[in-house]
Amino acid sequence: MESIIVAIITSGLGLIGVIISNMFSNKKLEGTLITRQAVTDEKISELTREVRLHNNFAQRVPVLEEQIKVANHRIEDLEKAK
Repeated sequence: MESIIVAIITSGLGLIGVIISNMFSNKKLEGTLITRQAVTDEKISELTREVRLHNNFAQRVPVLEEQIKVANHRIEDLEKAK
């Protein structure tokens, strides 16, 4: 009878140890996941900013090309007038 009580107490304490260990592991894993998610969010924000800058540049290039054409024509006209 005593051996059964000792076995129950021992297994109960073992179970409590496993539960506590799992709780700490889960908290540590959760902290790691939160940190990684924050890093990922920051990287996505930075990439979004870079894409917006690139898109703005891509929209302005045709305008600049047209302005260069106009300037070249004006230069040619001025050279012909001399």
